[in-house]
Amino acid sequence: MVEIKNIKVGDGQPFALIAGPCVVENEQMIIETATQIKEITKKLNIPYIFKSSYKKANRTSLNSFKGIGDEEAISVLKKVKDELKIPVLTDIHSPDEINKLVDCADVLQIPAFLSRQTELLIAAGSSGKVINVKKGQFLAPVDMKHVIEKIESTGNKKILLTERGTSFGYHNLVVDMRSLVIMKQFGYPVVMDATHATQLPANSSVSGGEPQYIKPLAKAAAAIGIDVLFVEVHPNPKEALSDAHSQLPLKDLENLLIEVKEIDSLVKKNDFN
Repeated sequence: MVEIKNIKVGDGQPFALIAGPCVVENEQMIIETATQIKEITKKLNIPYIFKSSYKKANRTSLNSFKGIGDEEAISVLKKVKDELKIPVLTDIHSPDEINKLVDCADVLQIPAFLSRQTELLIAAGSSGKVINVKKGQFLAPVDMKHVIEKIESTGNKKILLTERGTSFGYHNLVVDMRSLVIMKQFGYPVVMDATHATQLPANSSVSGGEPQYIKPLAKAAAAIGIDVLFVEVHPNPKEALSDAHSQLPLKDLENLLIEVKEIDSLVKKNDFN
C-alpha cells in the first residue's frame, strides 16, 4: 500500500482517481477544473489526486505549446494543493527539476519516454516523494522490475506503476491488459492511464487520438482490479493546448466514474483477482 497524503492506494482499497488537464494552461481553468473534479469525487466518495504537467518537455514539434513558464505553473499547482486541499501530481524530466517541485507536488511522475533513465529514477526516489512511473511504450511489463529496483535502491518504496499502452507498429498503441496483472505481482499499486492509451502517436506535428475508447479501457482495467484510474480531463478538449485528441471532456467524467466504481466495487468485494 502507498499513502498519498490521507489517501491509501492499493492492497484492495477502492480505486483512487488521478485526473486533470494535460498541462497548466492558465490559472483560472486549472482552479475551476480541479474544483469541479473535487466536487464530483466527493459526491461519489472517490479519493482524488489532481494531475497537470507544469511544463511539457517531450512534445513532438518544436512549435508545440510547452507551458506558461515554470514559476507561474508551479504557483498554480501550489494553489490547488494549498487552497483546494487536493494532493498534486506533476511530471519531472530531469533531476534538477525536483527541488523546485518539492512544495507543490505530492507525487512525482516519470514520463513513459523517460522510464529507463537511471539518474532521473534515482533522483526521484531520493526525494522521498511518491513516484508514479509510466511504463514506456517500448517496455514489456516484466521489465518494470528494473525500474523498481532503481527507485528502491534509494530506500523509497512509495511507487506506483502505470500502464499507458504499447507501441503497435507506427502511430498506434494497444493495451495488453495482462500488463496490469504482471506489474501488480511486483507488490506495488497499478494505475491505468485510460486517456494516453487512446493516443495515436504523431504522424504529423501533433498526436491524434481515439477518445471513444477511454470508457471501455477504463472499465476493462477496473474489471482486472486496478488501484488507480488516471484520466486527463479538460473542460473543452478541442481547445486544449496539449493532447487535444485524447483528453476526456469534463462533462463526461461523472458518468465514467459511476460505471468504473460499480465494477471496482464488485471485483474487490468478491476478490476475483
